[in-house]
Amino acid sequence: MLFDQINRELELTQRHLVVLKKVIEDGPIGILKLSEETKMPTHKVRYSLRVLEQEGLIKPSTHGAVVGDGADDFLVSFESQITDIIDKASQIQDLGAEL
Repeated sequence: MLFDQINRELELTQRHLVVLKKVIEDGPIGILKLSEETKMPTHKVRYSLRVLEQEGLIKPSTHGAVVGDGADDFLVSFESQITDIIDKASQIQDLGAEL
């Protein structure tokens, strides 16, 4: 229904962040190891890696994924971006209460 797309995007974003966290903590790390440690299928890990690479948050190396050049900026702005999303969700909740 109305919130299905938002829920799918949030789940996808959560998956990308789990993969990014593992790369930051354990990189270089390959697809199979990421899949094993995150309990995600390899095709989902591969997709998350592709998205994270396109965003400049990770980059490939011969030994697996490593932190990319854009990761520092992303991490600095992370809290404010999440706060903005929470504020918007709160406004939607308020609108719903008025219905």
